[in-house]
Amino acid sequence: MDTQHRFLLGLLLLTISLLIITGLATDGPRTAAAGFLELQLHPARLINDFIEIRGLGAALLNGAAVGIIGLVLVLATGVSLSGPTYAAVFTLIGFGLFGKTPFNILPILFGVFLAGRYAGKTFSQYIIIALFGTALGPLVSTLAFELGLPYAASVVLAVAGGTFVGFLLPAAAVAMLHLHQGYNLYNMGLTCGFLGLFAASAIKAGGHTYSAALAWYSGGSLVPVLITPVLSLILIIAGLIIGKKKALGDFIAIQKHSGRLPSDFMEMESVGGALINSGVIGILGTAYVYTIGADFNGPVIGGFFTVMGFAAFGTHLRNSWPILAGVVASTLLFGMPLTAPGPVLAAIFSTTLGPLAGQFGPIVGFIAGFIHLIMVSFTGSWHGAMNLYNNGFAGGLTAALIVAVIQWYETTKTDVQKFTGD
Repeated sequence: MDTQHRFLLGLLLLTISLLIITGLATDGPRTAAAGFLELQLHPARLINDFIEIRGLGAALLNGAAVGIIGLVLVLATGVSLSGPTYAAVFTLIGFGLFGKTPFNILPILFGVFLAGRYAGKTFSQYIIIALFGTALGPLVSTLAFELGLPYAASVVLAVAGGTFVGFLLPAAAVAMLHLHQGYNLYNMGLTCGFLGLFAASAIKAGGHTYSAALAWYSGGSLVPVLITPVLSLILIIAGLIIGKKKALGDFIAIQKHSGRLPSDFMEMESVGGALINSGVIGILGTAYVYTIGADFNGPVIGGFFTVMGFAAFGTHLRNSWPILAGVVASTLLFGMPLTAPGPVLAAIFSTTLGPLAGQFGPIVGFIAGFIHLIMVSFTGSWHGAMNLYNNGFAGGLTAALIVAVIQWYETTKTDVQKFTGD
């Protein structure tokens, strides 16, 4: 176990431990534990804020439990902790606050494992697909708790459905990556959205009608406000400790990369620089939400955990601000409040399109962000809100369109120059 792996392991364990301690201290051990168990039986489709549903303590315990499962699998498969695995564990923790539960992710993980066995691959080769593929956890919860079937039958159907969709994930993920060519960081969002279309259609064909879900905590508790900035400061300090004087230079160097998949900033620059980038992203994200007066709750904190994780795997300040500017402009143009759930989450998760700004410049990034807000406002209903990475789904479609237009333009321009002799 090398120094980087040990340091990141300690940092992730510290993060998970702090969440558990905060959860138990906030609501008390008995209330938090009871709420955690109740969350396993709750429908998890977008948007179900676990803080609103069962309290902050239960939500933090659930996020920690989901993160522990991911971390244990990484360690068990012998995969080193790096940019992708750091991003995956942070994303698991974040979505454990509004959609993922140990119950609904395990069948999907098992399905990916079976796919690996069938393809003659080790689970370590598919571990990233498995961890991010848990975005379809709500499909398992839907089959288990929303169809009105007898308990035993619904659980069997849920496990079978989750395992089946997990089995399909590796094949679909490769195809979706080719579609946007690495310019959508949340590739599994596009993958799970694609599979979610078929799953939602099959469930609707069986006579089930989806009801809209919106559980959104808007209380004034200080604890949810402090979680992200406190963690961000810890990450910055950790980056300075492991990277020393070189860390700040590496943080600046990270801003020069496009962020196109796969961009492991821990490998390309350093762990220290990536952790500082992660912390800075978290602080600025908190500042944005606080400035516009939006709520700090499960989905928002979960969004911060995700972008902070991807700050080691593609997201940085230079490739994010044009996307955010485009989302804000689109929100205001179409008369939506910046503080509404959709625009707030779009502003946070739209950084999935950062590689477009990093590769083609801020104007393309602004256009991508503008289109993204329009798309993400409607794509959730396409997959029955069962793909938690809805922004990744909308982002993948947006990236595919923009990349296709740019490549068409460049190819046409080259052909014209050859024809004219310029």
